[in-house]
Amino acid sequence: MTPTRRALLAAGAALPFLRGTATRAQASNGILRFGLSAFPPNLQPWVSTGASAGTVKMLIHRRLVSYDSKGELRGELAESFARQDDGSWLFKLRPDAKFQNGEPVTADDIKWNIEQIAGERSTAYMRAQFQQVTRIETPDQHTLRLHTGEPVASLPHWFAGYNMGLIWRKSEANAPVGAGPFRIAGQERGTSVDLVAVPNHYSGLPKLKGIRFVVYADENLRAAALQSGDVDMIEYVPWQSMNMVEAEPRLKLDAVEGPFMDVLFNGTKGPFADARVRRAVAHAIRREDIVKAAFFGRGKVLEGLPIVEGTPWYDAELARGWAYDPARSKALLAEAGVGGGFSTTILATAQFGMHKDTAEVVQQHLAAVGIQAELRLPDWSTRVSLGTRGQYEIAIHGVSAENNDPDGLTSVLDPSLSPSHGRSFGVQAPRTAALLAEGRRELDQAKRVEIYKNMQRAALEEVPLVGLAWRSQGYGMATGVQGFTNLPGALSTTSGAMLEATYFG
Repeated sequence: MTPTRRALLAAGAALPFLRGTATRAQASNGILRFGLSAFPPNLQPWVSTGASAGTVKMLIHRRLVSYDSKGELRGELAESFARQDDGSWLFKLRPDAKFQNGEPVTADDIKWNIEQIAGERSTAYMRAQFQQVTRIETPDQHTLRLHTGEPVASLPHWFAGYNMGLIWRKSEANAPVGAGPFRIAGQERGTSVDLVAVPNHYSGLPKLKGIRFVVYADENLRAAALQSGDVDMIEYVPWQSMNMVEAEPRLKLDAVEGPFMDVLFNGTKGPFADARVRRAVAHAIRREDIVKAAFFGRGKVLEGLPIVEGTPWYDAELARGWAYDPARSKALLAEAGVGGGFSTTILATAQFGMHKDTAEVVQQHLAAVGIQAELRLPDWSTRVSLGTRGQYEIAIHGVSAENNDPDGLTSVLDPSLSPSHGRSFGVQAPRTAALLAEGRRELDQAKRVEIYKNMQRAALEEVPLVGLAWRSQGYGMATGVQGFTNLPGALSTTSGAMLEATYFG
């Protein structure tokens, strides 16, 4: 039976929760024991339920494209993809790709997935992007051509996120059939998820016989489980534990700087509707203090937009556009007519130490330029609700871009999109938004580079957010765990897909 779009997206859990068992002995028998930071709320393929759920989804499903260990796009279900002269994108599917029920992966399957994701009642994370697809051609069962209203240079990246698992078009609504190299063998709600390798998977993967995900929501317990040998690998190594992992001879740390902390604003009323006041905030904060207080030195100051160093879009001068300068901050406040200072509130959360610690540093530095800010530290779910509704003046947030292309910043930089706790509320940044759209349309790489540098210049003036600090994101593992790579920059949150190439050496 072919499920309806509403039924598939509304399904609570992707598969029934079954009880699974595992022992330490399984690690030496090709079973990786992995400390997960959160139990997946569900495993719906297209709905965002967090990076931990994404790790599991990327292993049981396949995306059209993904990233290699260097962060470069590569084919997954697609063996090749290329932009055509008319601006469309042509994807050639692997002829040997099969879903886990043995059915071949066809162009009709991919077309159906895109149509469900883009549907008017869809709750898919990538719905807005795929609504830009105006026509899908399937000249044969291994060829797919996507047309958009305007050229989209970054379109292949849309398929590479962890919420883009593609499924058999005849799947039951509550049991989507994926094409990944693992399948779920059992789950214990709130505690564990067991995966086993799919026999003779067409990709030649995985290298493990299985993975047992064990949930350690408490970060200190997660680090202790790694140190004691109860697990072979953990995600989100707490910053205060990174030295321990590096110092332990039988352990190793793979950490990158990709996620970042920022300040968001409510631009609908009050002083923060004025870009000069937002710029004053940007220049008021000494970011080194955040790196020390919130991340134990495991990070780096972020004094501009979160453009990853080493990419073509990075510019050293623009990266320091909001450098610490309290005198400049006070001058901007005076220009905006609030030189005498004012009182405000900072929304953060006490549930995550990095949010609370960052908010406290921001509070101290704002006080030094005359802005007296009271902290509001509710639980995380309340923080999300208040942020989405715009019930705040300043908010502290931690996030990652979708990918290392500047277009991946659209979801955090463009306040004109639908309300979200992860971007400013009602801030006017029309030049920034227009240049993001222009860069997305431009197909010439050299021109894209210049457009995105202009976008950075616009954002430094319009201030849709204020970057604070890159934070280190680390995986800890036993030295015998081989083949895993923490992907660079913003791609770190999709690194769980690399577990399919992981093995014991």
